[in-house]
Amino acid sequence: MFYSLRSRLMAAFSVLLILPFTALVIILSEASTKEIKQSIEQSVSQTIDQFASHAETLLVQVEDTGNQTLSSKVTQNWIATELNLDVSTAERVLAKQQLRDLFSSYAVNNSNGISLSAFTKEDGGMWRQDKGYEISEWYKLYVNDGARWTRSHLDPDQAEEGMRSRRVNSYIVPLVQLQSLRTAGVLKVNFPTELLQGAIDKISIGKTGHVFLLTADGLPVLDQPIDGKEDVLHSALARIGPMSGYPQSGVFPVKEHNTSYLIFYSTLPEQGWIIMGEVPEQELYVKITKIKENLLLISLGLLITAIICAFWLSGGITKPLSMMAKAMKLVQKGDFEQGLELLPMARTGHNEVSNVARVFEHMTIRLRNLIEIEFETNLRRKNAEYKALLLQINPHFYYNTLEIIGGLAAMKREALVMDATEALGKMMRYSLDLESEQVKVAEELNYIREYLFILKLRYGDVLHTEISADPAADSMRMTKFILQPLVENAVKYSLDKGDGASVKVSTLLKGEVLQLQVKDNGIGMTADLVADLLRSMGSTDPSSLLSSQGESIGLRNVLSRCRLIYGEKFGVTLNSIPGVGTEITLTFNKIGS
Repeated sequence: MFYSLRSRLMAAFSVLLILPFTALVIILSEASTKEIKQSIEQSVSQTIDQFASHAETLLVQVEDTGNQTLSSKVTQNWIATELNLDVSTAERVLAKQQLRDLFSSYAVNNSNGISLSAFTKEDGGMWRQDKGYEISEWYKLYVNDGARWTRSHLDPDQAEEGMRSRRVNSYIVPLVQLQSLRTAGVLKVNFPTELLQGAIDKISIGKTGHVFLLTADGLPVLDQPIDGKEDVLHSALARIGPMSGYPQSGVFPVKEHNTSYLIFYSTLPEQGWIIMGEVPEQELYVKITKIKENLLLISLGLLITAIICAFWLSGGITKPLSMMAKAMKLVQKGDFEQGLELLPMARTGHNEVSNVARVFEHMTIRLRNLIEIEFETNLRRKNAEYKALLLQINPHFYYNTLEIIGGLAAMKREALVMDATEALGKMMRYSLDLESEQVKVAEELNYIREYLFILKLRYGDVLHTEISADPAADSMRMTKFILQPLVENAVKYSLDKGDGASVKVSTLLKGEVLQLQVKDNGIGMTADLVADLLRSMGSTDPSSLLSSQGESIGLRNVLSRCRLIYGEKFGVTLNSIPGVGTEITLTFNKIGS
């Protein structure tokens, strides 16, 4: 099929037009997809970097506020009074009040809502004189890990009541006396969580993507739930650890739960925080995928249109040739009728192809006639050979029979001489009757009885025979000389075994099925030989089925003759075990009486 004219025309058309067009579409699609992906990734990265810049600006302001407050004269005076046990209570109260005024004035004058609070080891908080701050999470992390930047939390130690219910993040500054470097407690610079959260919530990545501000441990710095995102975020954090060699900001893919995610990140090294955005890759590129699909669909439509046009153009050229090629294949297989039916379809006009088809049609008709004449001649010749073969079934058998009769006459056993002579005469009369190949089952069995009688005279007690005839099958008709070759083989191969021959012949009628069976205790046949015999029976060449080449009619020819005469109505079962014996059963469906 590939080497047909149409295939070659289509191949040339594809190489010259379709393939370059398809390659161009694929290249443009991939190039545009790559550019759009880079543009989207760059845009998201820039947005996250802008937020990182905003966060750094705010956090620097918070840090500067803490350092300036710590170094102010009011704060240092208060620290000195806290550390000096000899200072009077009035001086302590005055120093604390001055510090409160400083904290309040800063809170009033600061537009970002930054507030200040201080905590001492002895007196507790600046605004609430208790030491409950020591059990808070931010203080434990500061003491144990040195964490100076806190996660979002509620701080009850605030100057105003309304500020205590607002979530804040904080910067922790040790309250150090700059002259003696002694520590009195901590200074806590609070800024509203919403300053960062409001900005980060405005960042949109796809439909379900989110941006988080995380600690190095993957905990949210702001008031952001990360339920359902833990695995993705922790996998991403593991990739950008301190020893990973990753840059300060960038983008990379992560696969989690059979879903590919894109991770956008930017680090805040001073605070140890990471700004991280996650979004399913397919969702981020959904527009690109849609554009790509539309482009491919349009290309596919154009490709199909081009192929249809190519088929239409090539069909007018190749269809007549294809029909003639099919007709030639059928003629080559011997199916002349089907081939001749296709040839008129190849004659579509007055052109070179039609002329070739017309000449081939005439040649096919002549070839079919010559083959039929040759077949009939060959079949008649084979039939003549077969009938001539029937007249000389086995010259050795007749020769041996005459020797047996001569021996019986020498022993003055006149009765056996007469019986043997009569049996031989009946056999010759049966074989010389060539008027019809169809005989009754009873007639074939009588012939076998005479044949076995003579064999019994020759071999004596070494040969044991049995014939079991179904009376209902006696009047049924069958092909002549079916049983004799089977019985002959059974006797021969049973005697070759050397421990006595036992041959049983039986007939049975089951409904409309006639069953003939020959069973012996001979040397048996191998499985390969049985398979070969059954294969030869399936041959459809009459000349090979009837070919005897002067040899005796054996099992192979019996099976082939039955298959040729009865077709699908004939069946055979061949059970043979080497060294045990052989059982051959022939079945004929719907045998006429």
